[in-house]
Amino acid sequence: MIRRTVLALLTVLAFTPFATAGEIAPWDASRFGALQAEGRPILIHVTAPWCPTCKAQHPVISDLAGAPDNADLVVFEVDFDSQKDVLRQFNVRQQSTLVAFNGADERGRAIGITDRAAITALVASTR
Repeated sequence: MIRRTVLALLTVLAFTPFATAGEIAPWDASRFGALQAEGRPILIHVTAPWCPTCKAQHPVISDLAGAPDNADLVVFEVDFDSQKDVLRQFNVRQQSTLVAFNGADERGRAIGITDRAAITALVASTR
């Protein structure tokens, strides 16, 4: 009886859609290109370990990436100190820069914002 109940529960769970969280990942050029081709929402976060503004941005971005509404969002973290080629590619000159994309279309960018509402609006522009 218990065995049948467990199997039934596992079957239900296997076919129940779960809202997954968005993803925060290190920069990957080939994956970025693939996600752009899929038309996915993408946020690039140019960050540095010594940057207090970047540290203030992290929990907001993490919360937004974890929200069910942003399940398909991918946040790429770009290191300001070591990934200068990526900075040139996106014409970024400062850490704490956020660049929002919907597929291949850049939808917005901001430098140094830490306000939750402003970051939320930028993420929303990826839709």
